[in-house]
Amino acid sequence: MALGEQTYGFFIPTVSLMGLGSAKETGEQVKALGATKALLVTDKGLSAMGLADTIKKQVEAVGGVKVFIFDGAEPNPTDKNVAAGVKAYQADNCDAIITLGGGSAHDCGKGVGLVVGNGGNIRDFAGVDKSTKPMPPFVAINTTAGTASEMTRFCIITNTDTHVKMAIVDWRCTPNVAINDPLLMVGMPSELTAATGMDALTHAVEAYVSTIATPITDACAIKAIELIAGYLSKAVANGDDLEARDMMAYAEYLAGMAFNNASLGYVHAMAHQLGGFYNLPHGVCNAILLPTVSAYNMIAAPQRFADIAVALGENVTGLSVTEAAQKAIDRIKSLSASIGIPVGLKGLDVKAADLKVMAGNAKEDACQLTNPRTATLDQVIGMYKAAM
Repeated sequence: MALGEQTYGFFIPTVSLMGLGSAKETGEQVKALGATKALLVTDKGLSAMGLADTIKKQVEAVGGVKVFIFDGAEPNPTDKNVAAGVKAYQADNCDAIITLGGGSAHDCGKGVGLVVGNGGNIRDFAGVDKSTKPMPPFVAINTTAGTASEMTRFCIITNTDTHVKMAIVDWRCTPNVAINDPLLMVGMPSELTAATGMDALTHAVEAYVSTIATPITDACAIKAIELIAGYLSKAVANGDDLEARDMMAYAEYLAGMAFNNASLGYVHAMAHQLGGFYNLPHGVCNAILLPTVSAYNMIAAPQRFADIAVALGENVTGLSVTEAAQKAIDRIKSLSASIGIPVGLKGLDVKAADLKVMAGNAKEDACQLTNPRTATLDQVIGMYKAAM
């Protein structure tokens, strides 16, 4: 946003496949990476649905690759999930990783990849670029339109001792291949569609107002916001709407391109603590916190929030920059309410007694480093209280 002597990187998978039926190309992509034995990391729900078996058969039908399914990725994956995945990877002598699911499966798989590639414990990699060796070949198949973990260098793992979500930001955990097939998203329940869609919106908004935003990330973020404004409600209302599913897949990917390179802010820093303490859905936490944190940040980037209002479809003609910026926050609130997101943290049984500890942890989270406005401990506690 401001000129300086800092240099900027841009991180993205080597190959990204989009569109209806793109998941059928998984086998060719895995084989092209030289794999012979791949661990397919997923969750028990997708395994029970038979989707993991379908992908396994499609990959093995190409020839030359054997697939072993590990369905131990839990929502808000933990260090224990990662350790179990590493054990499975090593037991089957694997040389590649496939992830199938939303952010939980991808993050768990990244954790496995970091540990098998570098040794040690997943806790060793909390922070920025702590690995020294590459992960195994990695293909990520996405089934939700929200986290963008299938294409980012971010990996969020819960430390089961401290109940803190560790933010791992490492260019080496960017998947080699990202696949977004809307046909795999049709079966998502409306509640999950809403939560993951608001997660994508949060990514785009936080990236657009980040202190290290660039013209490239700006373009990705604004287009993502426009697509979410146009298609999220349709996808929630009718999960079989393939155009809405396809456009939301593009939206979450574009939002991922934005925050993968511009990073995030206090919404995510604070939401990570809610997930770690209470195992709450990440997208729901983001959606509840986004208006409150945006209101706090508005004085630091009023024109940026005014731009967001326009991208959300608001008419700002004749308004001052501040009035236009407020329109963005109001629209985020109304969109969230219209698709069934809870209105406050109190309804999720968040306890006031935990706010100070969570606020302290949020101030240590890597995501807060690029928030457009600095915050004291009391101000972070205040934002939590305002979102109650």
